[in-house]
Amino acid sequence: MPLLSLTLTTINLQYKEAQVPFPTISSKPTTCQSLSSKPRLRKLFKTTSSFRFSKTQGLSASLLANSASGFHRFKEMVMVFDSYIVGTFLVSLLGFVFLFILRHNNNSRKKKIEKGTRDFKIQTDAVSGTEIGECSPENGSGTDVIIVGAGVAGAALAYTLGKDGRRVHVIERDLTEPDRIVGELLQPGGYLKLVELGLEDCVEEIDAQRVLGYALFKDERNTKLSYPLEKFHADVAGRSFHNGRFIQRMREKASTLPNVRLEQGTVTSLLEENGTIRGVQYKTKDGQELGAYAPLTIVCDGCFSNLRRSLCNPKVDVPSCFVGLVLENCELPFSNHGHVILGDPSPILFYPISSTEVRCLVDVPGQKVPSIANGEMANYLKTMVAPQVPPELRDAFIAAVNKGNIRTMPNRSMPADPHPTPGALLMGDAFNMRHPLTGGGMTVALSDIVVLRDLLRPLHDLHDAACLTKYLESFYTLRKPVASTINTLAGALYKVFSASPDQARKEMRQACFDYLSLGGIFSTGPVALLSGLNPRPLSLVLHFFAVAIYGVGRLLLPFPSLRRMWIGARLISSASGIIFPIIKAEGVRQMFFPATVPALYRAPPVD
Repeated sequence: MPLLSLTLTTINLQYKEAQVPFPTISSKPTTCQSLSSKPRLRKLFKTTSSFRFSKTQGLSASLLANSASGFHRFKEMVMVFDSYIVGTFLVSLLGFVFLFILRHNNNSRKKKIEKGTRDFKIQTDAVSGTEIGECSPENGSGTDVIIVGAGVAGAALAYTLGKDGRRVHVIERDLTEPDRIVGELLQPGGYLKLVELGLEDCVEEIDAQRVLGYALFKDERNTKLSYPLEKFHADVAGRSFHNGRFIQRMREKASTLPNVRLEQGTVTSLLEENGTIRGVQYKTKDGQELGAYAPLTIVCDGCFSNLRRSLCNPKVDVPSCFVGLVLENCELPFSNHGHVILGDPSPILFYPISSTEVRCLVDVPGQKVPSIANGEMANYLKTMVAPQVPPELRDAFIAAVNKGNIRTMPNRSMPADPHPTPGALLMGDAFNMRHPLTGGGMTVALSDIVVLRDLLRPLHDLHDAACLTKYLESFYTLRKPVASTINTLAGALYKVFSASPDQARKEMRQACFDYLSLGGIFSTGPVALLSGLNPRPLSLVLHFFAVAIYGVGRLLLPFPSLRRMWIGARLISSASGIIFPIIKAEGVRQMFFPATVPALYRAPPVD
């Protein structure tokens, strides 16, 4: 009330000085008494109480004249009190904010203490029968990383993180040896990554075969393309093998680490809390529903992943299917080389998978293949494919068809388009796929594991999911040199190597074969890209358009014509139509200008 009285008095004075009539202002007795009781305001009370007005009259001129000096003293004191009021208000506000922060910090500390003292739930391992602790990730105990899937990517990642001291829980749908017709050729670049991860001995004792390059066949002509391995150790080369044997070796090596646990079970869903992945829900081999929790969940459940949809924007394309056969007791025209036949309508592949077996993969365009059950597939292979097979392999090819062990596999392609999600990460074929023509899938997966390992090594605590997710955004840029080069080359080569009724595409196919047949940098350059030994996207684009320009030169020499010039223009247009959509899907900025991506420079979060 004293402050209100002073404020009202100030308003009256302002009205008076402006010579504007103002209404009567009166103070309550209690207010006047309280003001007069304070020694410092006693004089002010006497002065202000003399300026009361009746309802019909203003102050007399004599009273105004006698109290002129009082007005000035009063105004000075009001200004002093106003400054005290503002200062008091600001200090009170700051104090309130400070107390609120202290209270919030105390509450957070109490919550952490309560979570840290949470008891463990005991569940039984479906494989070994041992008891494991299921706990919330906030308490810092139990598992550091959950890996869904123990294929090439999952098993290699489990061993890599386990070797770095992480506590890893791997959940795999089927721990028996897989039997697949793809994932059997490891490029030299992939073998180097295997060495870097300490897994090179996994290609031993499985009858793996060294691969030194490719042989290309077209219209009764052939050319040999060797890997540029002169600058590497003698052991560096490609490797081809049975996919299941290779995976089992990596699983066995991962399971030798005491902090890595493999369990057979089917993951049904990711466990999410407030937008953060806390773990997984899975069904054990015995059908028991369990939950597993860890600060980081890495999904590596393969090309048929049922978990990727919540972690990325999957744009899966199925351009063709592979029909797989195993040829026995036959010799390839070029030993220790993969063989690519530019057939009609699409390529045919041969490569050794053991000392006595050769894998044959026949590409069939589209998503539908002839029926195996009613004999349509066998008839197709004998009548359409066998005549295009090199004579040295034809008898073995027909014998394999007659044996009847024919299998099919859809060839999937999916560019990496992740949704950065706190607590979870995608890897392997669940994350990114390309046409298997070039055999680059395992090379990309192993390269991604090396990148992720290097990013995680400085971190001792993975529990801050938000900070970890921001930090790991650099993973998507750091992986690009290897991944985008192999992905783009696989997609582009498949389209170039496939037959087409279009004359420009025919010229492009022939130009590619002739360009690679020139030898020197014209063959070693593209092969170094394909093998993962020189993962440079810009080099890939230069070689690709060099092939197109070489094709135009073939058309215009020795004498150009309007028709040839038109075909040459369409050839350049066709080449652009092949490679530019692939580059766009991979990301132009990350492929060619990674230094401009801010995520590349994020420092590891402080523990």
